[in-house]
Amino acid sequence: RPASIAEIGCGAGGVLAGLRDAFPNTRLLGFDIAPAAATFWPLHQSARIEFAVGDFFELSHEDYDVILLLDVVEHLADPHGFLARVRGRARHFVFHFPLDLSALSVLRETPLTFVREKVGHLHYFTKSLALALLGECGFEVLDWRYTGAAFNAPRRDWKTRLAGVARRLVCALNKDFGVRLLGGETLIVLAQPRSS
Repeated sequence: RPASIAEIGCGAGGVLAGLRDAFPNTRLLGFDIAPAAATFWPLHQSARIEFAVGDFFELSHEDYDVILLLDVVEHLADPHGFLARVRGRARHFVFHFPLDLSALSVLRETPLTFVREKVGHLHYFTKSLALALLGECGFEVLDWRYTGAAFNAPRRDWKTRLAGVARRLVCALNKDFGVRLLGGETLIVLAQPRSS
């Protein structure tokens, strides 16, 4: 039972609000650099979350039991520098990486340019690249899982549904290969700072 959970890049605060029931006595803190995110925070007033707008390193000088970095690393200009700096600030970290990079996304290229222009992704990951980045920055990966995003996304048209069938077939044979080939998946990682 963590005494404190901080989320860097908390956005509207929905993840922290969702954690309140599971962690009724845990101090929850959310940090985001986007002032527009603060307009949503009053919706979670009953969840007793401490929110702050601005740079995490300027706003907080304490350490936490858990830091959440969900869909954040791919937006950072210097992910190595950021991760090396945040590494000592918590006992455990939960990372969520969209796995934008696949053989299909490279061939089509449009999915990569879309997430760059519309979502702001500066870096693209496969599972191996995400885990390697964490290792390079001094983290020990304790566990990782695919989230099933490829199979939980809404199927809007026949092409998307057809791609879903192909994805299920390939992933049934070899999940890692299927994700590297066709993409559409995300990765959640539990890590801790590597002991010297």
